[in-house]
Amino acid sequence: MKINANLIRVGNIIEHNGRQWAVLKTAIVQPGKGGAFITVEMRDIRTGTKTNERWRTADTVEKCNVEEKECTFLFADGDAITFMDQESFEQFNLPAEILGDAKAFLQDGMVVSVDFIEGSPVSVALPEKVIMTVVEADPVVKGQTASSSYKPAKLENGLKILVPPFIAEGEKIVVMTGDCSYVERAK
Repeated sequence: MKINANLIRVGNIIEHNGRQWAVLKTAIVQPGKGGAFITVEMRDIRTGTKTNERWRTADTVEKCNVEEKECTFLFADGDAITFMDQESFEQFNLPAEILGDAKAFLQDGMVVSVDFIEGSPVSVALPEKVIMTVVEADPVVKGQTASSSYKPAKLENGLKILVPPFIAEGEKIVVMTGDCSYVERAK
């Protein structure tokens, strides 16, 4: 499907130069002289290479039709991650680098959203928030109440994040998967 370049949004999959690209960032630039244009940072969904492109806002690009399916995470084996389609119960593998740092948040049985193009899985979206257990937390230093202070803590998946001083070792907390930030105590 052809769309105007100014309609490209983050998360779209577009076809350019015979390859399929996932859009990571967009910015519309309106110079003082001349017409407006859009700059797009994108990643090749097959090889993982990144590039930047610039189009005039009136140019057209090919937007790929993406089928989204709910899948269950089964296990990770080295640099491959295995998922199962919840409708057909078919299992498939994806390279671990597709998830990047977010792969640390995968939990057994977690339901994720997988995008398919022409029957091939190309990207994975984790839930926005996950519940994790704090396995290490520094003790609170008295007298640090003048400003909002955070202390380092280590999660069960090995990641280190900053948490408020009242969070103790062994507590369950809610963490944003996008930026690895603390949200709240888990209920």
